[in-house]
Amino acid sequence: MASIAFPSIAKTASLSDDTTYGYVAIASASPEKPTFLLLHGYPSSSFDWRHQIKSLSVAGYGVIVPDLLGYGDTDKPEDVASYRLKSMSLHMAEILDIEGVPRCIAVGHDWGCGLLSRLATYIPERLFGIVPISVSYIETGVVWDIDAFNKFTEQLFGYSTYGYWPWHNTEEAVKDCNENPASTFSLIYPADPADWKVIFAPVGAAKEYVRAGRVGPLPSWYSLSEYTTRDRILANGGYRGPLSWYKAAMRDVNAKDEQALSKEDGFCKLPTLLIVSDEDYVTRADMQIQKSKEWVPDLRIQILHCGHWIQLQKPEEVHRLLVEFAAEVTGTESVSNGHPATQSAVISVKPET
Repeated sequence: MASIAFPSIAKTASLSDDTTYGYVAIASASPEKPTFLLLHGYPSSSFDWRHQIKSLSVAGYGVIVPDLLGYGDTDKPEDVASYRLKSMSLHMAEILDIEGVPRCIAVGHDWGCGLLSRLATYIPERLFGIVPISVSYIETGVVWDIDAFNKFTEQLFGYSTYGYWPWHNTEEAVKDCNENPASTFSLIYPADPADWKVIFAPVGAAKEYVRAGRVGPLPSWYSLSEYTTRDRILANGGYRGPLSWYKAAMRDVNAKDEQALSKEDGFCKLPTLLIVSDEDYVTRADMQIQKSKEWVPDLRIQILHCGHWIQLQKPEEVHRLLVEFAAEVTGTESVSNGHPATQSAVISVKPET
């Protein structure tokens, strides 16, 4: 929630369809420094980009960081049909217009990558390139057959990785999460990322964990004051809006928009940097890399040693990667503002001929 976490740089805007967005905006220090559009995932807000807002703006880059639909200072429609990725993509274009940014580098994490993927589809002319974090670019026309996904990953890994999705598609999930916010936080932000193989990923496990009110320790990379701020943000509106992103996918809200697109339209035609992690046991690096290689011809891959919350666990590495990618796609000089180039796995993927 921009107004709670960043009161001095928070803004609101009423868009052409009367949707109100809250967001953070800091202008670029010079024409040579591009602007980053940072799209958060579930269940968070612009607050999840706090490290990047600080480091990128200090280095002179522009940042625009919205509370996405259903979160924070932004409208929270109850109609699941409102969470169409095409309409939200056009919302992002309007915010860029309001801030006077003709092109940007768009970055997404988790469900923010779902929206990021459709920015590449619907407004590619506004982007220098994209950076999906933890979740790969998602092609158009996906049929979210969660039962099939769970059966496939159970056979492949010994546990299902979409086991929490059926619960997220219910009204009960909204009630469960709203009544047990501390348990929901512990579930989503585990101190030990391997816990996800037991408490989150398997079918029924997440529901049981939250309904039992279980609570784990705070991760080492998440302070008590940060937890308190996030708790205040999520208390404003609760989990109905955040869970609507899952419901929209499973209820084929985007099908009509995407039926009009060809298979060729499903490919990402922009320079792409995929950042994944080796201890993410739900949005697994191996699965994200495989998917990206199928649908993204101009692809770079970085693998970091951490769990799902890469931008929170490895902020210096993420800063360096974003700055280097910006230099590549805009043709400007890369200056990381003193952030060390920590070791990571680097893979450059060339288009297949």
